[in-house]
Amino acid sequence: MADKKKRMQELVELLNRARRAYEQEDTEIMSNYEYDKLYDELLGLEQELGTTLASSPTIHVGYEVLSELPKERHERPMLSLDKTKDVERLKEFLGRQKAVISWKLDGLTIVLTYREGKLQKAVTRGSGEVGEVITNNARVFKNLPFHIPYKGELVLRGEAVIGYQDFKKINEEIEDVDAKYKNPRNLCSGSVRQLNNEITAKRNVRFFAFTLVNGPGIDFHNSRYEQLEWLEEQGFEVVEHHLATIENIEEEVAWFAGKITENDFPSDGLVLVYDDIAYGQSLGSTSKFPRDSFAYKWADEIKETKLLKIEWSPSRTGLINPIAVFEPVELEGTTVSRASVHNISIMEDLELGVGDEIRVYKANMIIPQIAENLTRSGVQDIPCSCPVCGGDTRISMENNTKTLYCANPGCQAKQMKSFALFVSRDALNIEGLSEATLEKFIIRGFIKDFSDIFHLDRYAEEIRTMEGFGQKSYENLIKSVEHARDTTLPKLVYSLGIANIGLANAKVICKALDYKPDRLLSATVEELNEISGVGGVIAQKFVDYFADNEHREQFKQLLKEVHIPQEETQKEEQIFKDINFVITGSVEHFSNRNEVKEVIEARGGKVTGSVTSKTNYLINNDVQSASSKNKKARDLNIPIISEEDFLKMLE
Repeated sequence: MADKKKRMQELVELLNRARRAYEQEDTEIMSNYEYDKLYDELLGLEQELGTTLASSPTIHVGYEVLSELPKERHERPMLSLDKTKDVERLKEFLGRQKAVISWKLDGLTIVLTYREGKLQKAVTRGSGEVGEVITNNARVFKNLPFHIPYKGELVLRGEAVIGYQDFKKINEEIEDVDAKYKNPRNLCSGSVRQLNNEITAKRNVRFFAFTLVNGPGIDFHNSRYEQLEWLEEQGFEVVEHHLATIENIEEEVAWFAGKITENDFPSDGLVLVYDDIAYGQSLGSTSKFPRDSFAYKWADEIKETKLLKIEWSPSRTGLINPIAVFEPVELEGTTVSRASVHNISIMEDLELGVGDEIRVYKANMIIPQIAENLTRSGVQDIPCSCPVCGGDTRISMENNTKTLYCANPGCQAKQMKSFALFVSRDALNIEGLSEATLEKFIIRGFIKDFSDIFHLDRYAEEIRTMEGFGQKSYENLIKSVEHARDTTLPKLVYSLGIANIGLANAKVICKALDYKPDRLLSATVEELNEISGVGGVIAQKFVDYFADNEHREQFKQLLKEVHIPQEETQKEEQIFKDINFVITGSVEHFSNRNEVKEVIEARGGKVTGSVTSKTNYLINNDVQSASSKNKKARDLNIPIISEEDFLKMLE
């Protein structure tokens, strides 16, 4: 008895820690499979001993409210659902009743209130008793109606979710790997609970209604199904739903299970709610569960396999993630052979060693995970050197989690921004090399310096077989690389990422030095300081960069890879020398304002972003506009000229 009580306390502490990590810190210290397994063990002990600890996760639901968002108590407590992985239990629940069956979405539950047809309030589930007011954020959800036809007070519940595609795209844009979100649910939680709804708006949060709480004056014929149909008529996107009975429940579960791999949004199971509203309400609830609803969690398909190796995958912040590579197995209709282990702490908890017999599954039927390790030989051979650069590694302990880092500041995996700038539109303009793709190539050793980008054809076979690539995308990439060989000296200089050297500065410097690469390498601070628009700071940064032998050799190597047209050295007549322009509004005779800027700079002029007393001309096709720039120009007696006027100046 004492041992069982002690085990119960251990489980409560461990599960609460895992839940805090998952819901508040966006980290994972155990898999969903392991959490469910320990939760069921705790529930069994509580039932056997007739004891439930006050802090037990079996009686506490939702995250603690920790942000600075306003708090509000729900009029009706938001309970969690009793759950099963057994269809037979669903049949017991159904009896002779009909029920609405729908996705159990894995996002953040929100309560919305509309009055007079307008959204008045949005509150998160929070603890189930108290939530956070996120009305401003809800107003920028991608698919939420601002106005609805119904003018009475409408209260409904639904799930805010972020799809897998948006999750992947947003995570790719986060430079700090430690800050990347582990799954769409964590990303959605962080997005919905922002203090700045501009961030929420960029995250493509979608809302799926699943329950009508209050809608007086409408006859729903005592049917939950009709309530959802009515919400759809009001303009809400409603969770996909069918009617189920004891006769067809097995077919319905199979239908949803077969469709989940097509869905872009995360789902961790299904929900059944009695269609008969009055009957469901008459049943009341337990202290934790409503009696009119039941959740069905996917019975994970689990396969045994053998761990072949741990692959260590470096990232741009130096974090090195362990990836388990195992003998391929079929799971949920696809072949899988790899699963992220996330960090060393999880490896140690699993006692994961090469050659171990492991059991794997797909979390939410989508993401491969290790369920358990059957042989537990122990963690070995954590790399002492980075697989990308060969530099020393170090183990870091943060938030009670062990992670591996590369200690070399010059590691190519950490130079992602430099490589991204090199291939960007204003630099070498190589399409098909997103930061995510660059990261994959660098980790695999395809790219170690800038010049390697021009020789990706060495890895043709590997690239063609990479996820997201094929023959066509490979050919397009190589074509873009070859096209990038034709460039200009200023763009090549800008692509190097020299501190304080933008494209405009690169143009000015290259022109002043007669577009001769040798003169760039030998330029002095004094020589550069004499160039109009180049101050002492820029001059020093430029000279310091090329004083480094590695940088000099890299530049010389790049000159062998690219073709710089001879005509660039032909100087335009400097008709705009010492003349400052500002360009605003749309252009008609040029492809964009940058092109106008290039024409001006090629003729000795300068383009700035704001109108000041030093401005000589404001170019704006809407000469009579009341814009702030036009007004400022008039106040300072600065001529406002159209594009036509500018073209006449060129003549």
